Amino acid sequence: MTATVGVAFGPNSDITSEAADAVILTTSLGKVDELIHISHRMRSIALQSALGGMAASVLGMIAAALGFLPALEGAILQEIIDFLAVANAVRVAMPPRTLVDF
Repeated sequence: MTATVGVAFGPNSDITSEAADAVILTTSLGKVDELIHISHRMRSIALQSALGGMAASVLGMIAAALGFLPALEGAILQEIIDFLAVANAVRVAMPPRTLVDF
C-alpha cells in the first residue's frame, strides 16, 4: 500500500516542505490526528453541499419538465438552491465543537 498524502514536520527543511502536501510546524503527532479530523469534516461538508445541491436541482428540473414549475419560479428556486449549497459549505470555516474519532 502506498501513501497518498505527504506530511512534513517542522519549518526547518525547505525540501521536505516543498514535497509534502501538508506541513505541521510542531513535532507533535497529535496535530496529524487533528489534520485527519479536519480533512474528514471538510470532505463530508463538501459532499453534502455538492450532492444536496445537485439532487435539489434535479428535482426542480423534473418539476419544471412536468409543468409544475414556471420558468421564473424555477430560476428563483435555482438561486435559492445555490445559496443554500454555498451557505452549507461555509460551515467548513466554523470550528467544530469537538474532534470525534471516526
